[in-house]
Amino acid sequence: MGCAPSIHVSQSGVIYCRDSDESNSPRQTTSVSQGPAAPLHGLFVQTDAADAIPPSRASGPPGNARVRRARAELGSGGSSSSAGSAAPAATTCRGRSRHCCSSAEAETQTSYTSVKQASSAEVRIGPMRLTQDPIQVLLIFAKEDSQSDGFWWACDRAGYRCNISRTPESALECFLDKHHEIIVIDHRQTRNFDAEAVCRSIRATNPSEHTVILAVVSQASGDHEEASVLPLLHAGFNRRYMENSSIIACYNELIQIEHGEVRSQFKLRACNSVFTALDHCHEAIEITSDDHVIQIHKIHRDSGDNSQTESHSFRHKNRRKESIDVKSISSRGSDAPSLQNRRYPSMARIHSMTIEAPITKVINIINAAQENSPVTVAEALDRVLEILRTTELYSPQLGTKDEDPHTSDLVGGLMTDGLRRLSGNEYVFTKNVHQSHSHLAMPITINDVPPCIAQLLDNEESWDFNIFELEAVTHKRPLVYLGLKVFSRFGVCEFLNCSETTLRAWLQVIEANYHSSNAYHNSTHAADVLHATAFFLGKERVKGSLDQLDEVAALIAATVHDVDHPGRTNSFLCNAGSELAVLYNDTAVLESHHTALAFQLTVKDSKCNIFKNIDRNHYRTLRQAIIDMVLATEMTKHFEHVNKFVNSINKPIAAEIEGSDCECNPVGKNFPENQMLIKRMMIKCADVANPCRPLDLCIEWAGRISEEYFAQTDEEKRQGLPVVMPVFDRNTCSIPKSQISFIDYFITDMFDAWDAFAHLPALMQHLADNYKHWKTLDDLKCKSLRLPSDN
Repeated sequence: MGCAPSIHVSQSGVIYCRDSDESNSPRQTTSVSQGPAAPLHGLFVQTDAADAIPPSRASGPPGNARVRRARAELGSGGSSSSAGSAAPAATTCRGRSRHCCSSAEAETQTSYTSVKQASSAEVRIGPMRLTQDPIQVLLIFAKEDSQSDGFWWACDRAGYRCNISRTPESALECFLDKHHEIIVIDHRQTRNFDAEAVCRSIRATNPSEHTVILAVVSQASGDHEEASVLPLLHAGFNRRYMENSSIIACYNELIQIEHGEVRSQFKLRACNSVFTALDHCHEAIEITSDDHVIQIHKIHRDSGDNSQTESHSFRHKNRRKESIDVKSISSRGSDAPSLQNRRYPSMARIHSMTIEAPITKVINIINAAQENSPVTVAEALDRVLEILRTTELYSPQLGTKDEDPHTSDLVGGLMTDGLRRLSGNEYVFTKNVHQSHSHLAMPITINDVPPCIAQLLDNEESWDFNIFELEAVTHKRPLVYLGLKVFSRFGVCEFLNCSETTLRAWLQVIEANYHSSNAYHNSTHAADVLHATAFFLGKERVKGSLDQLDEVAALIAATVHDVDHPGRTNSFLCNAGSELAVLYNDTAVLESHHTALAFQLTVKDSKCNIFKNIDRNHYRTLRQAIIDMVLATEMTKHFEHVNKFVNSINKPIAAEIEGSDCECNPVGKNFPENQMLIKRMMIKCADVANPCRPLDLCIEWAGRISEEYFAQTDEEKRQGLPVVMPVFDRNTCSIPKSQISFIDYFITDMFDAWDAFAHLPALMQHLADNYKHWKTLDDLKCKSLRLPSDN
């Protein structure tokens, strides 16, 4: 026979095969009798969508109508068979013939319509070129209807190979045979089979790991709420398809699955195959780029009965994309002996790579050091590499977190951005731009300050300066008066080339935008931080390490660092879904707002624009320094800043002092990176210096911050928000415990490092005395701020 045999299907439920010779006489026939009324189960082999549309398995016009609709949606020019004919002609499906069907095959119909158009395609994943076979789809429908027809012809249009199974048993057998990428299961009716049970049985097989399973569900009626997809997901379905028999709708769904999940699974299988091959390889392997730069270096060595594998992966910044060169190094005789004698894989070529990141350079140095190190040292360096490859390099693990709720709450409240849970209760800032003050006359210059205030300010260079007394005599406006005195002492007006009147106007505007209603984050706190910053700038080593621009930037940053603070933490704002949390993407929300608003307030009015007379370059440098310092007060990076300061400033100074008996030169004069670390550390210490103040001042600040946290907890409970710091409940909180936790976790190490640089013996003595005070209260189970005998 010169021609391929063809398969004919009759509507009576009989399949027969014959040779496609000119006589058209049947030569060999295989029948599968289903009865005239039973649905047809057979094999369909189709090669052309227009000519090979199978008739309905049930006789009569409905089936023919579906055929006409299918042709119309496919844009076919083929003619439809006449509806309602007494003896409809059998449709001939040209293609491959099968002379018999097993019992399972009798329950499965197969489409080869698109074999020609669904040829294998080449797919590129990075430098790899892979061949992807045509996608296979399994339809599991107990009965034929317009929905199953829609998916059938959608597969034809997309060029997929398609099978239809009528029973769960035949579906499972067919899937295990062909490993379909997509499975569509009829979930609309439960009397024929349990769709979720079918899905679970398929998911129980290994090949289903990379299969996308789609559930076809009924349209929800108008008076019923749409059902949840969770039961489908739990059963193993990936997607839900709302009943729609349109071929275009089915086609769009399948195409989206192909370009989404199917392609992703294909890439994943390809990568897994590569790594599996590497894992099972018994030879040393190098994977390089075209210019022979190592991408992966793997060596397999046997030691007795144990085999070990080391694999290191590196990314070359400028490597080409073409092909991967996989070389079996041990097969090269000249290289094999030296390679086998090495305890760890060679990293010689890594030093020729162009790598910018400092941490990558460190890792490469350690890798190189491993090469000639003893096993114990190499294993220790392996652990070092594991630590260096983590993202949280500077965040310590709090061992007592679960045991100490005060520390846990402080860490959670100060070092996170909340639970990211938005609420309908929007927390909106109240701007104090037009905040009214008392009738105390504002000074025109520093010489016009009232005598009672001037007398207090005479002592402003002392660390024991009482900011609360200044708050009282200035009627809660200490920032303007202290600012005029401090800025004058450091020559800020001369540096900025602005008048003292402009400086005074600027200080007024900034102070007006602090919330006097806040217990802690008000202009008194800003003035306290400004005082501490000025005190630190007067220390010899700090003064010798910074330029005047750095000093001016530090004083301005201290002044504005909490402007328009709402008296709530970042975590609260994120949980409440505040407009600022949305604006700043839940990241450093308050700190970003403080700097942005400070510059907005400064430049919008020439009368208070202290930057209007400096050149653009100076302004840009000054602005970046101010922003960097204010952002450093955000607590999520607290340990990163402290550890960088210790490693880059403290340790080099200690090494220099040990190497010579004299005091070393100021650090960082010629290193902007070190100057930046010093400025960050300085404002961080100034911002939380309360535990280092004299005891009376320390107690007052502790009471104020506790009251602000109490108010936040009260509001969180009122609004139904997550309570960020549960221990700060005004009815149960122990303030001494909270202070002890804060000092232990945040203060001690930071001020030890700052003291080692700036030499601050008075501060460290206050810190020790205050800590002893809180410990005494805690030992007595006293939750108040003072001992009963002191009250």
